[in-house]
Amino acid sequence: MNDKLLEIEDLSVHFHIPEGIARAVDGVGLNLAPGETIGLVGESGCGKSVTALSILGLIPSPPGKIESGKIMFDGHNLLDLDGESLRKIRGRHISMIFQEPMTSLNPVLPIGLQVAEPLMVHQGLSRTEAFAKATDWLDHVKIPAAAKRLNDYPHQLSGGMRQRVMIAMAMVCGPRLLIADEPTTALDVTIQAQILSLMTRLKDELEMSLLLISHDLGVVAQTASRVVVMYAGQIVEEAGAADLFDRPFHPYTQGLLRSIPRTVRNAAGIKKRLTELQGTVPPLTRMIAGCKFADRCPHRFERCRAKQPTLFRIADGHRARCWLKEHPEHRRGNV
Repeated sequence: MNDKLLEIEDLSVHFHIPEGIARAVDGVGLNLAPGETIGLVGESGCGKSVTALSILGLIPSPPGKIESGKIMFDGHNLLDLDGESLRKIRGRHISMIFQEPMTSLNPVLPIGLQVAEPLMVHQGLSRTEAFAKATDWLDHVKIPAAAKRLNDYPHQLSGGMRQRVMIAMAMVCGPRLLIADEPTTALDVTIQAQILSLMTRLKDELEMSLLLISHDLGVVAQTASRVVVMYAGQIVEEAGAADLFDRPFHPYTQGLLRSIPRTVRNAAGIKKRLTELQGTVPPLTRMIAGCKFADRCPHRFERCRAKQPTLFRIADGHRARCWLKEHPEHRRGNV
């Protein structure tokens, strides 16, 4: 049995835009075991969603192009497949919950048809059979009075209900891999918790693998067993969730964790404290000889500007792209 359901090797995705070549994904490699949940985290624009779209063959071309790499799914390279073969995999074996359900759901089709359609396309069910199963799934994801909502349109549902419909659509065919791209964005905290709980329960019931894309480290901490941190199109750290949150090595990961609001007590009372991560992600069109995080890093030294670091082994299952592994003397206290 293959112990890697998904294996991405040296993936590079470029976008040819008026400003130049934007290297949205730059040599990314990761793997996902059957039944495993990985959190893919980083700031907006770091390449998380482009990596996910590459898996599904949904990179818009032009301007985008997969320049190199392999995406092995269940032993087959998805980049070698034609459009028709990929369409047979999308929705059936690999599904995705997109970031904004209002723009991902078809506004002119009732939700019942949208949930039933994958069953008719991929499993050959009749319309009656597909709608019966769609009703069961809408009930499964806690849509109230599911049978009566089949003819509702997306605009008639709340944000949380639309996200539940997206989950039903993604899981209705029992895929082996679910990609969830910011599945709780724009939802209030209570609804976020419900959606995460629902996704986790269904994932376990169907024995799926889950690639959870998020900029919210709190969401990832609740869900993932392993975390991959991306910055400017590259993986800069990867570790088991507990190890990464307890012992982050890369200065960028440390900055992300410090930027989580936390409650502190001072003389004036209890307040929320937020430590800002200084600077911004460099333009993806900019060629950088050394470490892409160097401009923002408080520990940078001469070598960081001159040569790009590789992913160094920090501990078992823990890697980081940082020259501090070889030159720890340059780490400056707790900055």
